[in-house]
Amino acid sequence: MIQSMTGFAEKRFDSKTLSVRISIKSLNHRFLDWNYRGAQINEVEHRLREICRNRIRRGRIDVYLDVNFLNPSAWELRINENLLLKIISSFEKLSSRMKKGLNFPVENIFKLPQIVELKRKRFNKEEIAFLERSFEKTLDEVLRMRKREGEEVRKEIRSHIRIIRQAANRIEKLAKKHPSLIRDRLVRRMEELDNKISLSEDRIAEEAAYLAQRYDLTEEVKRLKCHLDLVRELLSPESDEPMGKKLDFIAQEIFREANTLNSKSQDIDIIRESLTIKGEVESIRQQVQNLE
Repeated sequence: MIQSMTGFAEKRFDSKTLSVRISIKSLNHRFLDWNYRGAQINEVEHRLREICRNRIRRGRIDVYLDVNFLNPSAWELRINENLLLKIISSFEKLSSRMKKGLNFPVENIFKLPQIVELKRKRFNKEEIAFLERSFEKTLDEVLRMRKREGEEVRKEIRSHIRIIRQAANRIEKLAKKHPSLIRDRLVRRMEELDNKISLSEDRIAEEAAYLAQRYDLTEEVKRLKCHLDLVRELLSPESDEPMGKKLDFIAQEIFREANTLNSKSQDIDIIRESLTIKGEVESIRQQVQNLE
């Protein structure tokens, strides 16, 4: 399954008791990295994280929830009456002593420490189910974006692979001329030595065969094409596994084969084709870094 690791969605949902705004942002990461901030939802966060883990394998997931509680009965209000009466009594004594009326606004009660405790009751089953559904719908949008971007990356990688395959086919044709090219160079080298070293035709043929075997490119081209076939299989729509890491590994192997072709080749045209392959592989590796 081809999908990128970047995506974003923000949605608002309402129920009879809750109004919630959810935003999910997905970024590149080597592993699945969950980051939550926003309203205190306690054990519900764990449930949302598990939903995310079941649908996303890799990426940094930043989640923000803003929850507005619509039902006043959902809140618990506790007032420390004894402490409040003691504070008011002290306030009245001070007012009497100063012979001056002092105002004590009710809203100031909430500013006094340990006087008022206001907290939300635990979410009931319906509210938990509502939060889970809302989160999944928002996550659906993120995944759709990730898949759209992944499809674009798939097209780009296929384009690069097509260029690499064309270069591999040209190298395969050029490699067939490699033995004769090596022999011709060996003969010219002997001529440059001006017969200072006398070698028979058999000896020259033997040396040419040795060098041809040493610089034979058949295995490298064969492995290169196998890697390309594997990439094609991974990019097929039937594949149902995250493949960012796999593609990155195969790209490294293709780059390694291109390096070997470059170092073993005695033909400048093959070297040029190898450099073309290496350039395309670099582009592929940059793109697969964004794939799950």
